[in-house]
Amino acid sequence: MYAAIPATDTLVVAPSRTAARRSGAARKISFTSFGKYRVIIIAVALFLLFDLGVLVLNFYTSFQIAEDALGVNLSGRQRMLSQRTAKSLLAVDAARSKGLPVGQDLDELKGAVRLFDASLKGFQGGATVPGGDGKPVFLKAAEGDKALDILKKAQDIWTPYQQKLQPVLTDTASDAQLQDAVDYARANNLKLLALMNELTTTLEAVASDRATALRRVQTVGIVLALLNFAFILFKFLRRLNTSDAAIEAATEENREILTSVREGLFLLTPEHRLGTQLSRSAHALFGKTLVPGQNFFEVLATLVSQKALTDARNYVELLFSPHVKEQLVQGINPLAEVELTVKNRLGQDTQRYLSFHFNRVHEGSAVRHLLVTVQDISQKVELQARLTGERQRSQKELSMMLKAFETDPAMMRGFVERAEASLLEVNDLLRSTSSAASEAQVLKAIDGAYRRIHAIKGDAASLGLEILASLAHQFENELQKLKDSGAATGDALLALPLPLEDLLSKVAAFKAMSLKRAGDPALTELAPQALNASLTQLATDVGIDCGKRINATVRMNSAMDMPSEKMDMVREIAIQLVRNAVVHGVEAAPARLAAGKTPEGQVAVNLTRDESGQWQLSVRDDGAGLNAAHVRRRLLSLGWYTTEQLQSFSDKQIVAHIFKPGFSTAAAATSHAGRGVGLDLVQANVQKLGARLLLASTPGQHTEFKICFA
Repeated sequence: MYAAIPATDTLVVAPSRTAARRSGAARKISFTSFGKYRVIIIAVALFLLFDLGVLVLNFYTSFQIAEDALGVNLSGRQRMLSQRTAKSLLAVDAARSKGLPVGQDLDELKGAVRLFDASLKGFQGGATVPGGDGKPVFLKAAEGDKALDILKKAQDIWTPYQQKLQPVLTDTASDAQLQDAVDYARANNLKLLALMNELTTTLEAVASDRATALRRVQTVGIVLALLNFAFILFKFLRRLNTSDAAIEAATEENREILTSVREGLFLLTPEHRLGTQLSRSAHALFGKTLVPGQNFFEVLATLVSQKALTDARNYVELLFSPHVKEQLVQGINPLAEVELTVKNRLGQDTQRYLSFHFNRVHEGSAVRHLLVTVQDISQKVELQARLTGERQRSQKELSMMLKAFETDPAMMRGFVERAEASLLEVNDLLRSTSSAASEAQVLKAIDGAYRRIHAIKGDAASLGLEILASLAHQFENELQKLKDSGAATGDALLALPLPLEDLLSKVAAFKAMSLKRAGDPALTELAPQALNASLTQLATDVGIDCGKRINATVRMNSAMDMPSEKMDMVREIAIQLVRNAVVHGVEAAPARLAAGKTPEGQVAVNLTRDESGQWQLSVRDDGAGLNAAHVRRRLLSLGWYTTEQLQSFSDKQIVAHIFKPGFSTAAAATSHAGRGVGLDLVQANVQKLGARLLLASTPGQHTEFKICFA
């Protein structure tokens, strides 16, 4: 007959420990009398009652320990495993005799043998074994001579039993080996079961004894704890005043820190709300009063762009995720440098750069808060921008110096002489205008300076000297500010010597360089191709800046036969007319293609001399031509004439206004157009040459300027 096997395993109930985490904030206590602690005393009295209740509960729990001990539970399981081993072995034997699969019965046999052997060894020497729920538990070695004797007898039966089962477990047993194992099981199963029952009884007796001892220890421990608690309570009440003083001092120090620190400091909760403690600087940095509990992103929403706000929200969510490593995401902080528009003390909008740094405040593995540090880095950003600007300026100056070395020496020398003379002329013009000068006299001086500076800008641009052209353009900006201010006085001109001095110093540097190269006679004469090349490059460069493609043809070789003073004026005229042709004449490629033209604008510059000695300079483009109606509308928008006055002018009279100082059809002033100075300078030089200026234009086809002089 088979031995009976329990239907279910014995349930294991193991005591568990609960860890509670306490957090709190220090609170100010202003009372000085002993009675302020009456709440604490009541709480202690309640604790004593609770402690007595715990004492009674411990007596009851101690009786349960004997029944729920792990050893008793597992020893009971050993009884079941001995039965299961025998049953599974017999099932394997029966299946094999019938020629049926033995896989499931064999697996159950393996599990029962493995678990019984592990537990038996654990009872003998202590080991980690699977518990009643299958999870690993540590099984202490059984104590007491009786238990050890039982375990020895069980091991004596189990060792040969296990050896006979080994071939069966590996599914290599012969019929004889299987029958040998079955016979051994039948002969020793009940003995093994009886030993496990005896072991369980022995362990229960040991557990009962320990429970009794535990009750005694608990009784003594609780009594001692009560006495100790009374002593601690007495000491606590004496030292509580000292603790209160320390807490109050710490709170005051915290307040002083938050008041004096220059950075904005506050805590951010997982709900994205500001903590209760904020540094005073935080309010000033945000340009508004912050309120504890306020939503952080609602504060940012009025200060940053929507994209920056979304990126910041995503970044904060990452920081509140415990599985994301803080060091890995620091580099993607979208608020490391953010530009804000805040109100200053006068209520005006000002730009400020702030840097937000986030540090996690952990509570165990969870992220409880984020410590937000806000710094004003406006000066740092401005310094970086200044350094970048200086670096770019140095690179441009170096590039310009290299460009100067590549420029024809004679052209460079001529440019330096003309620029220096023009700047000194501007200086004299400004100095001669007294503070008592009328507005008309000041405007006349400004117009004169405008022409000279504009000529230098065009001359520098034709040689590729961008720094000088840029400085000249900045000088023009200062002149334009004076004209637009409506307060053109002699005193207002006092602000101009600084940019003028900057231009003079740059020209002086080129002058020194040209003097070093003046020793070679071959470098003192202007090459005929140099002037053509410079005007061609000027047309190309201006076209690139305006987004246009230009094909320039320049033939001014005959200028070499002209006196230098006259040639300088002719070159200035050519430079201004070429710039005017590219900026105002030639259309952009899409417009040209729509009009059936080539995408490249054609600009032709020719200087010829006939047999009678008459010179003719021609600058022609195949652009949109002059539109009298457009000029008329521009004059009206400038407020120079009324509608009635403009109606009285012919188209020829209207077009003649393009040579007036300050007139330009450009929508906005750029480095190439918009000041209304270029054609004014052309007309001034034409008058100095005693020349005739002819203008021919066909709308949609071309514009041509001809200057004829002897």
